[in-house]
Amino acid sequence: LLQDAHNSSVLNDDVLGAFLQSGHVAGLSRPVEIQFWHDTVLDASNATCVFWQPGASAGDTGSWSSDGCETTHREGTVICHCNHLTYFAVLLIPVGALSPSQLASLTHISTIGCSLSSAATFCTLLLCCFSSTPCPPTSCRQRLRDNTTRIHMHLLAALLLLNCSFLLSTPVAAGAKGLCQVTAALLHASLLCALAWMATEAFHLFLLLVKVYNVYIQHYLLKLCLFAWGLPTLAVVAVFIFKRDTYGYHAISTPEGYRNTTIVLSARCWLTSRPAHYATLCYAGLILLFNAVVLGRVVTILRRMQQQKREARKDWVTVLGLTCLLGTTWGLAFFSFGIFLIPQLYLFTILNSLQG
Repeated sequence: LLQDAHNSSVLNDDVLGAFLQSGHVAGLSRPVEIQFWHDTVLDASNATCVFWQPGASAGDTGSWSSDGCETTHREGTVICHCNHLTYFAVLLIPVGALSPSQLASLTHISTIGCSLSSAATFCTLLLCCFSSTPCPPTSCRQRLRDNTTRIHMHLLAALLLLNCSFLLSTPVAAGAKGLCQVTAALLHASLLCALAWMATEAFHLFLLLVKVYNVYIQHYLLKLCLFAWGLPTLAVVAVFIFKRDTYGYHAISTPEGYRNTTIVLSARCWLTSRPAHYATLCYAGLILLFNAVVLGRVVTILRRMQQQKREARKDWVTVLGLTCLLGTTWGLAFFSFGIFLIPQLYLFTILNSLQG
C-alpha cells in the first residue's frame, strides 16, 4: 500500500493521513503544517515532503507527488506545509543521485574538455608529423626508443577520434536512426582503440624500463597496430553487422524531483545493450589493471634508481606524465556508487575529457 512503481523509500516508514468528514480539502490559503521527526542525516537534496496521488485507472497504483507542498528542515525535523489534506510522507532519494543541474554541468564540462582535447591532439599530431626525423637504429633498445614517438602519435590519433566522435554523438542523435547507429559504433570503436593504445603504452614502457635484456620483436609497430587498431575495430564491425541494435539512441535523463516521471536532459548515440556495456567495462578493467601493475613496477624501479643518482628525479617527472598516457584516471569509472558517485563523476569528466 502507498508504494509507487519506483519502490520509493519513506522516512522512518511513517505515512500520515489527514482528512475531514465533510469531504475533499484542497487549495487552502493557509497550508497545514506536518512535522516528521528523525535521527538520520538529511538535507534538502535527499528528502522532500510528498503526498499520495492515486492512479487514474484501475491498474495504476498511484505515485508520490510534491505539488502543493513545501519542505523545510530543522535539526532532527522535516516540516511540511501543504495546501490540501491526504496521505503525507517524507520521500528519500538515494545519496549520490544526480540532479538536472548537475547533469547539465557535467555535459558542459565534457563538451568543453573534449573540444580542448581535440584541438590539442590535432596540433600535437601536426607537430609530430613535421618534426619527426627518424634516426638509424643502432641497437634493439634504440629501436624501442625510436618507436616511442610513433606509439604516442597513434594514441593521440585514437584520442582525437574518440573526442570528435563523442562531440558528434549529441547532434547526430536528433537525426536518422542509421546515422546514429554508425556514430555510436564509431564512438565505441574509438574508445576501445584508445584504451588499447593505453595498454600499448604500458607494454612499451615495460620493455624500456623493466626488461633487463634487449628484446627484439620483428615488425614490432605493425603488431602493436594490429592489436590496438585491428582487434577493437574488428569486434565493433562484427557487432554492427550481426547485432546492429546494440548501437543507437541513448537518452540521458534524471528523475523529476520525487515524482514518478523523468525528464530527458540530453541524448547521445551510444550503446543500447547492457551486456555490451558490461563487456566494455570488463575490457577497460583488464587494461587498467595491466597498466596499474606496469606503472607500479616502474615506480619500484625508479625508487631504487633514486638512491643511486640524482637524475632519477627527471625520470619521476617522466613517469608522472606517462600516467595520463596509461589512462589511470579512467579507473574512476569503477567508483560510481554511493557517496562517491557525484565527486567521482566530476573528477572522471574533468580529467578524462582533458586527457588529450
